[in-house]
Amino acid sequence: MEILQGFVDAVVGIFNSSGLTTLNWQNYVMIGVSIVLLYLAIKKQYEPLLLLPIAFGMLLVNLYPSIMAPQSTELLTEAQCAARDIATSGHATQVIDGVTYYENPTYGGLLWYLYQGVKLGIYPPLIFLGIGCMTDFGPLISNPKSLILGAAAQIGIFVTFTGAIFLGFTAAEAGAIGIIGGADGPTAIFVTTKLAPHLLGSIAIAAYSYMALVPIIQPPIMKALTTKKERAVVMEQLRPVSKLEKIMFPVIVVIIIAIFLPDAAPLVGMLMLGNLFKESGVVERINKTAQNELMNIITIFLGTTVGATASGQTFLTFDTIKIIVLGLIAFCMGTAFGVLFGKIMYVATGGKVNPLIGSAGVSAVPMAARVSQKVGQQENPGNFLLMHAMGPNVAGVIGSAVAAGVLLNVVG
Repeated sequence: MEILQGFVDAVVGIFNSSGLTTLNWQNYVMIGVSIVLLYLAIKKQYEPLLLLPIAFGMLLVNLYPSIMAPQSTELLTEAQCAARDIATSGHATQVIDGVTYYENPTYGGLLWYLYQGVKLGIYPPLIFLGIGCMTDFGPLISNPKSLILGAAAQIGIFVTFTGAIFLGFTAAEAGAIGIIGGADGPTAIFVTTKLAPHLLGSIAIAAYSYMALVPIIQPPIMKALTTKKERAVVMEQLRPVSKLEKIMFPVIVVIIIAIFLPDAAPLVGMLMLGNLFKESGVVERINKTAQNELMNIITIFLGTTVGATASGQTFLTFDTIKIIVLGLIAFCMGTAFGVLFGKIMYVATGGKVNPLIGSAGVSAVPMAARVSQKVGQQENPGNFLLMHAMGPNVAGVIGSAVAAGVLLNVVG
């Protein structure tokens, strides 16, 4: 009988600690959302390198919330330590009202430890290092005018920043929300951890989701703002860029930005360091490591832990809905302003610039540039806009980092 009772108690204990009793409806909703994101990543292949770890992190934290439980320290008296068979030697102590307490640290969840790289602002600059190693700044150097398009696409950030303030968000929160418009996940995370860390889950999910959905969101806006004639424009071939120019560019850029906007230096500095690894040609082993092994490892850690911030209790709020809507508006406006400035350049150059490349001014590299190429070829199959669009695209990476520096300086 005792054996049977013990068995029943064990089964009851397992049931009481299972998700059937500990999870609530918010968790189940987020589990459903994570499965949809996994479908988009695997079946539709919408940026799977980002979306898959984010979705799985979201799934994990809603199935097992303790995986993101923070490390904490409990205070125990000597009697409590003895009752729990905890040795008091070696433990730090505190004396409160004449009673000695022993500090007993408890371990955090696995993803909580990995999340510290996000919280402390370590992962985003390392992602930028890898991006720099993989990015060719040649199109931007060859056509400096594309900087204008990269800058224009950041206007949506500041317009949304103003709109978020009118909707009741603080200036710091509005700055973190507005940066979603740059379509740059690492920059959004970097800014949010400094301005509004309590909104990190919502903002990071929104930023990476819109990055993944660039091929769906951008084309309707591009087609609505341009004519068939403009979309069919064939641009002249870019001039060759010398190795010296490619080496000098990252050094000059980091000097200028670090002097005038030091808050942007961590992101821009690592981006330019990575590019210097690539263009110098003397550190090939480091260059390969940064763009492959390091980039892949950081992407896994960042994506999974960012997804794990989206627990049902914190994510399913009205503020989250407002953030997602504002983020979409920011991204759409960034695309629109880039295309509109592209139309201005089309007129100013007598029809030599295809306005579609302006949409690549958002910093989703190289997705946005590929979308410009795809939409252009739908009107003219012989049109090749990819390299021309890469100019505004890499300018957008720099532009979003600069915008981040401005927001950190103004409202940080």
